[in-house]
Amino acid sequence: MKFGAHSYIFTDQWADDKLDLLDTIKELGLDCLEIAVGDDVSFTPQLTRRRAEALGLEMFIGPGGAWPTECDVSADSPADRKRGLAWHKKQVDLASRLGATAYCGALYGHPGVVKRRRPPVNELEYTAECLHHLAEHGQRKGVKIALEPMSHFRTHVANTPEQVTTLISKADHPNLFVLLDTYHLVTEIRDYAQAIQTVHQSLLVIHACENDRGVPGSGLVPWDAVFQTLNEIDFQGYVLFESYNSSIGDFAVQRGMFHNVCPDGTAFVQEALAYVRNGLALHRQKPK
Repeated sequence: MKFGAHSYIFTDQWADDKLDLLDTIKELGLDCLEIAVGDDVSFTPQLTRRRAEALGLEMFIGPGGAWPTECDVSADSPADRKRGLAWHKKQVDLASRLGATAYCGALYGHPGVVKRRRPPVNELEYTAECLHHLAEHGQRKGVKIALEPMSHFRTHVANTPEQVTTLISKADHPNLFVLLDTYHLVTEIRDYAQAIQTVHQSLLVIHACENDRGVPGSGLVPWDAVFQTLNEIDFQGYVLFESYNSSIGDFAVQRGMFHNVCPDGTAFVQEALAYVRNGLALHRQKPK
């Protein structure tokens, strides 16, 4: 198992002048960093790649920056689905230049687009077709594609582990994986152990934080069940801590976080890493 953090814990936007954060990630004892990309994010991938490789760090990316609403592989419009696939392929190309392990997120739709209606009968089919092509492109580029179910406040397409598993099954490509976010799951499921078991064959990444995006261990997420189940499935993927730094101007507020759960990125990671490592170790010692 490897541990990492999302760049939003430390900065509102990745850029060439943020490379020293990679040294911070290494000093904190982490193995990887996920950075948010989008049309408003500009950096030189080769510079980040060289620094990361020199430090022995893996990279992940996800679409946290500007993402045109019309670029949506689950859109009703075939033209918008085509735009969505092209946009995501561009991010995969960036991931490849960065040497990133995976491109992660709610790639099956567009976060913030929630259509309060019965979905078209063929929505999953045409969404899955786009995901198949994206996975194939990722495989050619050496980049895994990890799909993240999100809460019903953010998307209507895939809110639960069962739904994202159905999408992956319909897409039918070996380069599709799952990212489970403990924050998004809290509004969608009642059994975290079952959620992990449902996707364990495809589970690549856990986004670990509390129900309020705070440090793991201080909220409503049933961490004992999470730790026990990750041990039971012998999880060998990645646990990435995620939040929004609330000391950077209005950054957290603009992201819809109105309480001060991450004023200090270094402290957040230190507390989270200690809690999760200790919890996993304790549950490995417990008799079944």
